[in-house]
Amino acid sequence: MSSFRGFFYGYFCFVSRVVARCSPLLCQRAVGASSALPGLPLLGGARRRLLASCGLSPAARCVVVGPGPCVPRRRGCGRLEAAGGGFWPARVAVVVKTTRYEFEQQRYRYAGLSEEDLKQLLALKGSNYAGLLERHRIHTKNMEHVIDSLRNERIEVRLVERREYNEEIVRWADAVISAGGDGTMLLAASKVFDKFKPVIGVNTDPERSEGHLCLPARYTQSFPEALQKLYRGDFRWQWQQRIRLYLEGTGINPTPVDLHEQQLSQEQHSRAHINERFQDQRSDISGPHLLPVRALNEVFIGESLSSRASYYEISVDDGPWEKQKSSGLNVCTGTGSKAWSYNINKVANQAVEEILKIAKKHGSLNMPLNTELVQKVTNDFNDSLLYSPEEPKMFFSIREPIVNRVLSSSRQRGFSSNSCPE
Repeated sequence: MSSFRGFFYGYFCFVSRVVARCSPLLCQRAVGASSALPGLPLLGGARRRLLASCGLSPAARCVVVGPGPCVPRRRGCGRLEAAGGGFWPARVAVVVKTTRYEFEQQRYRYAGLSEEDLKQLLALKGSNYAGLLERHRIHTKNMEHVIDSLRNERIEVRLVERREYNEEIVRWADAVISAGGDGTMLLAASKVFDKFKPVIGVNTDPERSEGHLCLPARYTQSFPEALQKLYRGDFRWQWQQRIRLYLEGTGINPTPVDLHEQQLSQEQHSRAHINERFQDQRSDISGPHLLPVRALNEVFIGESLSSRASYYEISVDDGPWEKQKSSGLNVCTGTGSKAWSYNINKVANQAVEEILKIAKKHGSLNMPLNTELVQKVTNDFNDSLLYSPEEPKMFFSIREPIVNRVLSSSRQRGFSSNSCPE
């Protein structure tokens, strides 16, 4: 996850545009079976403005390997092949996740801890050292299987850790493979700007990770089979929308801060905030500035301090302005509608049952209230929160809005092509 912060001095307007565009990515469920968040935390204390609008262009492409019609696909040279052709990358960048075991090692590296010291420290925190080490070994074994499979096909491979992953590596590669889980897939997708460059997700720990954006779990340990299907063209592309981010205003630091890296030590955390406060406070951005990320799931707009509420005015689809105070604003794509956005807005059977009981009490419900009805209403509502990754629209959610005499929240969620918080 990357964050972009603006620093506010005096009274001015911070403008950020969130525009849904597509860049194709070859990702998720491939072979044979079923098919970032990038964040935008902002410091408070001044007015800010966000314009969110949606546009259509080819988005994240997911490969589904197995039966089905083929559509145009490209060779490693970057040229599109006619339908029925295969995909032959010559150079592949493999982006690997940082396991929890590696994270803890890096986090305390400045303290010079030995392996035994780390083991004791994790025990004090209630973490299972042996379990973390075992999951790390499983990930490493499956990652090496993917790399060996590629090299056996005489494909040039570059192994890239998240801190080394940048635009230069993406330009070098014909395809990008994420070796991890959904989080690694989102990271890999966030820096691919070429709409014809495929991204493939491999779940390196399918027993502990859902891997919704990755190939089916059985290909984790049989990756050569997936490669052969790619060569034969035994797959189809799926297009997914992504969100582009534009910042406009003064005192903005457009350089992304990797929140994962920021957590590695208190020293890094403090340094990041110091840099944010003084590095670019005098810089102005005239006109929209396109940020160097693309959001496959969602964008979150809120305070950098999680304990502080966000205060803003918002307009949706050129409607009336409304003052709001909340825990932040989530804007998602169709891919992201199954992720954080869904969990923000979904309702439980208990809540639906209690509402239906109140409706029946007031005589507004003239039907028997039973478990089947409650479950059907719950499912219908929750299903309405989901939509296709290919649809060129966004879904916004206001998290935990505060409503009182001064503040309101007439629309807490909904589809939008244009929303603007200020």
